[in-house]
Order: sequence, then structure tokens, then C-alpha cells
Amino acid sequence: MAGVLQRFEQRLEGAVTGAFARAFRSAVQPVEIAAALQREVDNSAHILSRERMLVPNDFTVELSPPDFERLNPFSSTLSDELSTLVKEHVAEQRYTMAGALTISFKQTGELSTGRFRVRSRTTAAVTPVVGQRMGDTAVRTSNVVLEVNGMKHPLTAPGVVIGRGNEADLKIDDPGISRRHAQIKIHQSGAETTVTIVDLDSTNGVVLNGHRVATAVVGNGSEIRLGNTVIVIRTTEGA
Repeated sequence: MAGVLQRFEQRLEGAVTGAFARAFRSAVQPVEIAAALQREVDNSAHILSRERMLVPNDFTVELSPPDFERLNPFSSTLSDELSTLVKEHVAEQRYTMAGALTISFKQTGELSTGRFRVRSRTTAAVTPVVGQRMGDTAVRTSNVVLEVNGMKHPLTAPGVVIGRGNEADLKIDDPGISRRHAQIKIHQSGAETTVTIVDLDSTNGVVLNGHRVATAVVGNGSEIRLGNTVIVIRTTEGA
């Protein structure tokens, strides 16, 4: 851990000049944020298997308004250096990330000058359904929409297979998801639309609204957890 932090400081020293250097005299120091990110990675790691541990890949650093004002103009450079540090730490510890690494900064009035907070979450990369119409119009006109990691995926009958493998219709790069994990079936009968979730003999199962299921009918607002990813079902009225 010390080696990663030392390399981070050396890289940052090379980048810090003029106004950048003055900004870093703020109460919150970049090396403190770097150390906190490492701790967050380690503390949030959880076991996938004997040889694999999953860690978050989406981080938000919350700062007090004065600290945010000083550091925000240089947030891109700082984020790049912090990302390099986190990637080095992940590689050294042989951790697994579910998707691309992102680090952002946010101000909050809850914190006083010199105080900061790191929040993290695991956000898997999602590949849309091949050939599926996307965009606001497709979402508005679809009877069934899946919300995954901030993205909306309109669906049509007969539905989709969700998994981590290339053979899945909706691919989610979550290490906790099987190659063919679950199927969402859509049955249209006149004006009525029925949506069903089916576990395809996955390793970690399907959790619907907090309960593990093999197969079940889902309604508007239902939450389905596959691995470390939560999928929300949105259906039109009367569906």
C-alpha cells in the first residue's frame, strides 16, 4: 500500500504547478483522499470465490464547499491520478472490478472544511440488447423497460436472456452473474402484458424484492438482484 501511495505522490508532484499547487494547500490533501480510496476498496471487497474478490468501481469523493471550490478546477487531473492509484492497488491485491473505474467529486454542506467522505458502489458495464431500439421514444412507447445502472432498456416479447456471457441478449459484466443467468419472459395477450423472471440454473440465484425465486411474475417497480446488480422493472399502467 505504501508503494502505491508513494508513486501517487511522485506523479502528483510532477503535475502540481502554480495555481494547482496553491489549490493543494487546502485543508484536504490529495494523499489523504488517495489513502481513503484504498481503504474503501479494501473494506468493500467481498468474496466471489476462493481466488476472486469483487471491489467497487464507482467512487464519489464528497468535499466541504471550500475544499470543493479549491480542488474542483483541477478535478480532471486529480481524478486521473487517483484512478491510476486505485488501478495499481487493485492489480497488486488481485481484486476484480465489475466495470470501468470512475472517480468524481461532489460538494456537500454537511461537511466542514478539512473533512471529506468517500462513497462507493459496484456498477457493472451493460451491453444493450442487439437490434433493440433505444432512446427516449423507444422507452416511452415500450410496455416493459428494464433499468440497469442508470440505463433504460425497452423490451418486447418474447423477452431477453440476461447473463455475463456473449450468448446473453442483455450482457452485464458482473462477476457475480452467470453466463446465462436469468430470462425475462414477456407475454402479450390483447392489452395485457405479463412479465416473468426465470432463473436459468444460475450459480448465485435470482432475488426478487428480497426473496430468492426460481420463477415468478414481476410487476411495475419490482427489483431483481442478479449477482451484485439490481434491475428495476417498469411496466405501463395495466400491464
